[in-house]
Amino acid sequence: MLKPYPDKFVPEHPVEITPMGQIGGFPIRPGMFEVNGTFVLQDGVNFTIHTQRGTSCELLLFHSGKEEPFAILPFPEQYKIGDVYSMIVFGLDTTDLEYAYRIDGPYDPANGLLFDRTKILLDPYARAVAGQRIWGEKKTGAYHACIVRDAFDWGAAPQSTRELSDLVIYELHVRGFTRHPSSGVKHPGTFAGLMEKVPYLKELGINAVELMPIFEFDETMNSREVDGKQLLDYWGYNTVGFFAPNTSYTAADEHNHEGTELKKLIKTLHDNEIEVILDVVFNHTAEGNHKGPVFSFKGIDNKVYYMLTPDGNYYNFSGCGNTLNCNHPIVQQMILESLRYWTVSYRVDGFRFDLASILGRNEDGTPMNNPPLLKSLANDPLLGNIKLIAEAWDAGGMYQVGSFPAHKRWAEWNGRYRDAVRGFLKGDNWDARTAAWSIGGSGDLYGSFHSDYNSSYAGYNSCVNFLTCHDGFTLYDLYSYNAKHNEANGWGNTDGADDNRSWNCGTEGETDDPEVLALRFRMIRNACAVLMCSRGTPMFLAGDEFANTQYGNNNCYCQDNEISWLDWSLLEKNRELFDFFKFMIHFRHKHSVIRKQLPSAVCGMDFLHIHGTNAKEMSITWDARTFAVSFAGYNTEKGVDDLVYLVINTYWEDVRVMLPHLGRQEAWYLHVNTYGDEKGRYFYPEGEEIRIDSEFIMRPRSVAIFCNRAF
Repeated sequence: MLKPYPDKFVPEHPVEITPMGQIGGFPIRPGMFEVNGTFVLQDGVNFTIHTQRGTSCELLLFHSGKEEPFAILPFPEQYKIGDVYSMIVFGLDTTDLEYAYRIDGPYDPANGLLFDRTKILLDPYARAVAGQRIWGEKKTGAYHACIVRDAFDWGAAPQSTRELSDLVIYELHVRGFTRHPSSGVKHPGTFAGLMEKVPYLKELGINAVELMPIFEFDETMNSREVDGKQLLDYWGYNTVGFFAPNTSYTAADEHNHEGTELKKLIKTLHDNEIEVILDVVFNHTAEGNHKGPVFSFKGIDNKVYYMLTPDGNYYNFSGCGNTLNCNHPIVQQMILESLRYWTVSYRVDGFRFDLASILGRNEDGTPMNNPPLLKSLANDPLLGNIKLIAEAWDAGGMYQVGSFPAHKRWAEWNGRYRDAVRGFLKGDNWDARTAAWSIGGSGDLYGSFHSDYNSSYAGYNSCVNFLTCHDGFTLYDLYSYNAKHNEANGWGNTDGADDNRSWNCGTEGETDDPEVLALRFRMIRNACAVLMCSRGTPMFLAGDEFANTQYGNNNCYCQDNEISWLDWSLLEKNRELFDFFKFMIHFRHKHSVIRKQLPSAVCGMDFLHIHGTNAKEMSITWDARTFAVSFAGYNTEKGVDDLVYLVINTYWEDVRVMLPHLGRQEAWYLHVNTYGDEKGRYFYPEGEEIRIDSEFIMRPRSVAIFCNRAF
């Protein structure tokens, strides 16, 4: 019987191991047609690929780093079942091997057919891509795949059972997180460099990282020079391979064992109780439009993998030249297998889907009522405990925040939270009710005001709240710039969003004015306090906790330099801000009443409510400048009520607020005052809280948080 390579599980087949033929001097036999991609057997390598309209297929074998194949092995016709070619090749040295394919077939662009037997094609299921090892080094020649031997031992570590609402998500770019000289790591800009920063993440208190794209991409693909600086595809949202980790993010060469460093990073994060969410891009590929390269999907099955207009052109709902045909059964299968692979082989905890509304479009681009892909992902048994997070819009005008087909499994990036809360905190967009609803969990969108507290997928597990992310201003820049400053991108400052709802606090950009700086840092504290006291899952951008800046650039997709890299010297400079973030994250972890609905509070307060300046006012006007949100519930573990009263004052003058009455034996205690007191304190650790009996003076543009002392 065929014996699988011992560190890679493959179903055994009741066939003799002896070859059944020979091509180019290599013994061969029919392969395992039902397993896509390659895998290593004890005596050979299985190669499987499918093409619906291709008429013939060749396997090309290369020595490592070479552009000319040392063997070209045409698949015999009898090695094809349906549309699938599969062949086992014996006698290969996998330590010195790269491979690719050539596929012949009709060339008819008007009908979406681009077959060309001269094109060297990357395996869509490649576990590693060769020639991408050195960051910024221009790729020469065609893409080749590598054979990967997986011998990583995960041990018996159980999968996380945390609910989404229990997470505090920290979004970061693997390279930019430690690339700056100030990071102080031994391996800057790599998975290993990020691993060196795990103690920092642990201290901060976050319990989930969201990694911007780590699938293989070619950062030099659209490189150009602007004002003497080389601009690259830094963010990585143009995927080359959906099963391959980005090898330029590793500190060491991992030939034949690609992904090991990433697995070590994920295991280290898990050992420190930090989950890993991957930002995945299944809406388009790096092949671009009709002017883009042909290196994989176009040459294998252009009409299958991409959405095409009736005249053979590419629909562009991604804004990047092409759109994956996600609800074609073949593409569905690839996406599902990719997510399963990252779940099983890399043990990731969740996925954030870029421009996820595309995943719900039909093959002709029209929106579907019940997209089969989304339903399949929601119900797949291997993905049962995986967090699925949608960026619920696309570049084609479909906006589904609050209406994404969730199947009680999908959560959404809450774009309305970002817009409404940004506007309210700024103080010039008096849409107070929408901001209040958003802070309370966007119950009008996700039903979080009416969810059973026993439900594991109530509304509070449906939204990810954020004020900043990779796409836009940092939190410091949100209060330092009235307008974007993207001149360094080379497009005349025409790229990037114009609706930022930002405010420079009186001076555009950098300043030494102490009053302006004091206001800016107060606004940052306000944003942090509100985000951590909002129902739903909070997410913020790496570096916000120490006022990292991108100098007003709100679209740093091409900036592999100091504009995008985190400047760790700011951590010491702004340590006070870091301590505030750390406190607020701990505060959120402590008060489960913010995160989810608890049993009814003994004191009689409603589980969630909005108040005016007087707590007895149980509604607010659209143009309110000051309001409060109360959370109340009974903590069964501690046997006491858990009460949190959040007050936000965006007015530029003092405002008197009246707190809810708790009875003769109870009082409120001030935990957070972003304006600061006479001692310069912005928060009060346990045991140092200040008793407030009934009323409090809110200082200008400030946030205050009160709790009952019993908790």
